[in-house]
Amino acid sequence: ALSHGNETEVLLIKKQMSDRLTELASIKYPFKPEQNDFVLFQAELDNIKRSIANLGCILTNHSVGHETVASGEGLRQGVIGRQMSVTITTKDRLGSLIKTGHADISVEIASPEGSVIDGEVTDNRNGTYELTYLPQKEGKYSMAVRLFGEHVRGSPFDLKVIHESALPDQSVKTKIIKTGTVRQKAYKRPASSRSKGSRPRSNPIEDDLVMRVGVKGRNKGEFTNPQGVATCPGKIIVADSNNQVIQVFSNTGDFKLKFGARGRNPGQLQRPTGVTVSHNGNYIVADYDNKWVSVFGPDGKFINKFGSGKLLGPKGVAVDKNGHIIVVDNKASCVFIFQSNGKFLQKFGSRGNDDKQFAGPHFVAVSPANNIVVSDFHNHCVKVFDPNGTFLYRFGSNGEGNGQFNAPTGLAVDTSGNIIVADWGNSRIQVFDCTGSFLSYVNTTADPLYGPQGLTLTADGYVAVADSGNHCFKIYKYLQ
Repeated sequence: ALSHGNETEVLLIKKQMSDRLTELASIKYPFKPEQNDFVLFQAELDNIKRSIANLGCILTNHSVGHETVASGEGLRQGVIGRQMSVTITTKDRLGSLIKTGHADISVEIASPEGSVIDGEVTDNRNGTYELTYLPQKEGKYSMAVRLFGEHVRGSPFDLKVIHESALPDQSVKTKIIKTGTVRQKAYKRPASSRSKGSRPRSNPIEDDLVMRVGVKGRNKGEFTNPQGVATCPGKIIVADSNNQVIQVFSNTGDFKLKFGARGRNPGQLQRPTGVTVSHNGNYIVADYDNKWVSVFGPDGKFINKFGSGKLLGPKGVAVDKNGHIIVVDNKASCVFIFQSNGKFLQKFGSRGNDDKQFAGPHFVAVSPANNIVVSDFHNHCVKVFDPNGTFLYRFGSNGEGNGQFNAPTGLAVDTSGNIIVADWGNSRIQVFDCTGSFLSYVNTTADPLYGPQGLTLTADGYVAVADSGNHCFKIYKYLQ
């Protein structure tokens, strides 16, 4: 309009611009901030976690039927009106133990005439499953146990159901006397070969079961998953883990004493695993879940506890020649040494697979030379250290051959330095000389072990073992 308009239009534009500029000049603008720069993100993690949990998760299981095994008192024989039990242990294609649950296990128990027994499977969420059933009718049955539709090893099993009156007279203590010796070959290997599963030399040795004590239950002389076992003059002491008590027996298997109460206060037991006897006759108990070691008098009265705040998961315990208390910490994968009064001295070891490391160590024993012998569960070997924790040697490897292990547990060392080892995954006991060379294995054919745990030696030269899967302890001859 200014360039091409006439004079009248230019005057009109001039007035409009003047009014607009006056209006703009009258506007007041803020020259100070009206807000601050604070910004905060508040995360609602609990809500997110709940949302993720509600979504669920993906579970896998690598167990296979042809490697999975079933065992227990109810596998071959049932008693009318008595609840029977079978334990199923899952393994992967390589025969390694599965440590998680959620496997699909089905059971069929039927007779040729069509009689059926209902069974119930409980998932222990640790790779093992408990099958229970209640027989109501006498006869012969077939028990088919399947994992993901595939028969487990040995399935279907022949099961015979009998009346209780047909059972032999059996109290808590069962002494087994054989009319015919069961012979089982074992072999001594060259001293230069340290337990690598090489071809053995023939050297038959006989060993026999002497006594079995206990059945599954919660009463005196009954057990549920016994773990540690120890001896002192005239007594056998057992850590009855799932019943959360300590039980004491005579050398002949007669029940003497039961003490302990479930709880997390001093003097109570939550999960007793290891047990040993101090030089003054007190019972020293490793309590896995309470994360401490308790000391009780011979009468079962609580004296004191130690290790609280240091131990994460004590499993095995032993006393050396100096009275020092040696504790295997399964969770921390190390070994603690305490004075007899519970004062901490030192610890050694860490998590790993090197010579000075452990992977879930279980039990400990002391040799005549005061060396410390430790079962390294997940490394499938036994390691020997001097009294100061300096590594000396190791023996064993993963496998089923002579001198090999599938997760070793309990240990004992005799006066000759021979090392006796409970081979948990292979359900057997092996004997080695003081250098770690294989000597023999204990004959368990008549009454097979299932998941042996703690070991100890009796005054008369026998080996006692906590047979956790069969809920009892057994005494055997060895090297005789």
